[in-house]
Amino acid sequence: MIRTRNLRKYFGSNHVLRGIDLTIEDGEVLVIVGSSGSGKSTLLRCLNLLEKPTYGSVFVDDVDITQPHVNINKIRQRIGMVFQQFNLFPNMTVLDNIKLAPKKLRKVSDRKANRRAKELLEQVGLANKANEYPQHLSGGQRQRAWIAMVLAQDARVILMDEPVNHLDMKYQVEVLALVRQLVQDFGKTILVVLHDLNLAAAFADTLVMMKDGGIHAAGPIGAVLTPA
Repeated sequence: MIRTRNLRKYFGSNHVLRGIDLTIEDGEVLVIVGSSGSGKSTLLRCLNLLEKPTYGSVFVDDVDITQPHVNINKIRQRIGMVFQQFNLFPNMTVLDNIKLAPKKLRKVSDRKANRRAKELLEQVGLANKANEYPQHLSGGQRQRAWIAMVLAQDARVILMDEPVNHLDMKYQVEVLALVRQLVQDFGKTILVVLHDLNLAAAFADTLVMMKDGGIHAAGPIGAVLTPA
């Protein structure tokens, strides 16, 4: 689904990514962990060119998206992203927030977008919040609404940068359990940056541990966490 080859990123003289080779399979749940400054968030952002790699390639379905002829906006329609600091439009209801991308980007009719948004709100447990405004939702509810927004784009891949970092433990577990269920229900490929190894162990198929801009260990979750 996604593959990187010799991916390198510099910010001035700071060598943030040091030759990353990584393959993410279709339908996989992959978690990236590492200390602050290890390069994990930069790697995630390079996968849809929110950060442009200095060297190396990123392949999505065997297309090198770093090449200048590639329509990156079209690629991004297949790769949704949930940020650590997420924002819903405060002047719009939850339902209208979710309808926005399908109507604007894919020219879906209001009736079809409305039906799909209600289905997704049901899926993420917010059916009774459709007509609420974001300021009336809890942090966990706002994050679930954001996930529904990403799903409404029909993205095949969802990149999540510390999606539960600002939530208390109850909501962290709740949101990640929801994401895991959505993988099964919708057949999505999920890449998540997490800071908590215990959460990663309960959530991931594959674990990537980063250190000093490189991959320190990678593989099935049990193999990486079980000493040889």
